Amino acid sequence: MRKRISGRVKLIVVSALLLAVLTAIISAQFGATWAQKAVQAVLTPIRSGVNSISVQAERYYNYIFKYESLEAENKYLMKRNAELEEQARQVDLLERENSRLHELLHLAEENIDYEFCEAYVISWDSSSWKSTFTIGKGTNAGLETGMVAVTENKQVIGQITEVGPNWATITTILDSSMEISAYVASSGHTGVVQGAYTTGNAGKLRMNYLPSSAVLRNNDQVVTSGSTVYPKDLVLGYVTDAGFDETGVSKYAVLEPAADFGSLEQVFIITHFVSG
Repeated sequence: MRKRISGRVKLIVVSALLLAVLTAIISAQFGATWAQKAVQAVLTPIRSGVNSISVQAERYYNYIFKYESLEAENKYLMKRNAELEEQARQVDLLERENSRLHELLHLAEENIDYEFCEAYVISWDSSSWKSTFTIGKGTNAGLETGMVAVTENKQVIGQITEVGPNWATITTILDSSMEISAYVASSGHTGVVQGAYTTGNAGKLRMNYLPSSAVLRNNDQVVTSGSTVYPKDLVLGYVTDAGFDETGVSKYAVLEPAADFGSLEQVFIITHFVSG
């Protein structure tokens, strides 16, 4: 069965034939060169458009390729940067630890009757009324309640108040419940040091029951007077202010703690000492 040729196909075939005939006539009349120029004139815009599309496609391909390469390189650099930052943090940590242990060795050499257990702070639980933190060692390391925590520079941190197999809670000297017998190193005047929150000096210490005749100066050092709990001459803080208490009979002093609680990472527990 013969297929019918549609009108559109017929039109295309006829147009092609007419164009071929017209090109032949023009070539015969005006020469092949003119015909070539005519065809070139028709094809040039087409070629230009095709070439433009090709250039744009190439640019787009290069852009995609470069973007993917830069994205992969950026991910690698970010990962490498994170690794280097972590290495730098570890180096800083080890340097700080080495410095603390060096100072602790010096402290142990000066106090041969001291025995220490080092531990890291793992969490804080502080409020206006209390100041405590947890360390990552406990009874398995020989720790007990009542043991005193200090820095490598003989500065008092606090006292163990709770302990488990691998953890211990230390109540710091900033806690208003802590009371420590102490004296002013330069004059020998004695008193009791405790956290000063209840007197409107959060983050500081207050030394109470000083004699009314005591002369107190800024930066006077206050140290422990010694007991069965606290060895003698551990540093508590430095005088920043003073005055008469509510009774008017004795004086008090406001102290800046010697220990820097804001940057505390590692502490040293005095597990044994010979009291004087």
